[in-house]
Amino acid sequence: MRTKLSKATQPRLRLTNSVKDKLSKGQSVIGPVISVNNVEVATRAASLGFDFIWLEMEHCPLSLETVRNIVLATRGLPAVPLARPPVNELWTAKRLLDAGVLGVIFPFTRTPELARQAVAACRYPPHGLRGSGADLAAFRWAGTESYYDFADQNVLVVAVVEDITAVENIDEIAATPGLDVLFIGTSDLSFSLGLRGEQNHPKLDQAIEKILAAAKKHGKFPGRPGLNGEEIKRFQKQGFRFFMTGTDLDFMAAGAARLLEPFKRGKLRSKITSGGL
Repeated sequence: MRTKLSKATQPRLRLTNSVKDKLSKGQSVIGPVISVNNVEVATRAASLGFDFIWLEMEHCPLSLETVRNIVLATRGLPAVPLARPPVNELWTAKRLLDAGVLGVIFPFTRTPELARQAVAACRYPPHGLRGSGADLAAFRWAGTESYYDFADQNVLVVAVVEDITAVENIDEIAATPGLDVLFIGTSDLSFSLGLRGEQNHPKLDQAIEKILAAAKKHGKFPGRPGLNGEEIKRFQKQGFRFFMTGTDLDFMAAGAARLLEPFKRGKLRSKITSGGL
């Protein structure tokens, strides 16, 4: 016969964001981009050993409803759901957080003001401006502690640095309290530098080095795309810790290419396509 525990004797559940935990310990985190509006694809990706899944709403047609379904479907799986909204605005972040994602990736964070806005969108007053309508999020991250306290401590704030204005303001952006990750959007940054997406150019390398130095100076975790294991290992040696890797469609194409190679059929998608996210 089972005895029902009183609240005083029930074991306490202490939830944390495993991505933030690993980063704080100096470990690297890796996640694929979910680009298709499909819950099964995202759930499968979340079970393969990645640290997070990057729900891409800026460049891909993921709906808010699908994000919510993915958040629910991945409950209990190891990968943490993060999402990139189309713009850096309070209301776009609010809707994603209330759907239950545990991190927001803010595109084109080109000024210190936008960096501060990103942090404010992810924190409750008095630390920020997030509204208190989080019933859906609290259900996803149900525990014995207050969801509001949990969210303030565990929501990951990622600023994407992807144009020349952001590079010019990088020291002030990196100094923003509450900002966790400086992620370099290398493809858009290349375009902003007039390089049309080229990834092997001294001008782009210099901009990346400047961003990396600012992240290290101000205690932020630097991130960037890493499309294969060799790239990620090389970038780890440079100090990068947060890696967005290929899309779901990239992995599908890679698997097909390996299967069809003996028959001289199939080909991989270009790196420029993936790096553009």
